[in-house]
Amino acid sequence: MKILIVDDEKDVELLFRQKFRREIRSGAIDMVFAFSGSEALEILANDDPPEVMYMFSDINMPGMTGLELLEIVKKDFPNIQVSMISAYGDSENYDKAKKSGAKEFFTKPIDFDSLRKEISNLIN
Repeated sequence: MKILIVDDEKDVELLFRQKFRREIRSGAIDMVFAFSGSEALEILANDDPPEVMYMFSDINMPGMTGLELLEIVKKDFPNIQVSMISAYGDSENYDKAKKSGAKEFFTKPIDFDSLRKEISNLIN
């Protein structure tokens, strides 16, 4: 299963690759990284239909926010499951994300055990 991680902080890639190295090595998941909303949309537009099954996006990014990205993805790619992450667990972002179609909402620091369960449920 191909997963797209969207976050403007580039060190997130190393963190995710370390936390999911077993799943990546076994071939259960393939991770692709985008460092902006527009880069994420380019990745999704490159394949028709997109190979990405799940997107995990930060909310607070310069340029296009994660919530703006979520709305576009749910409109243009309705089969992609999307979960959001924010450094702030405020109810306003949570409500907007859920209303816009987010499957889950995580706060930083990421609970990787919960995220692993979320991904495992999508695979199985």
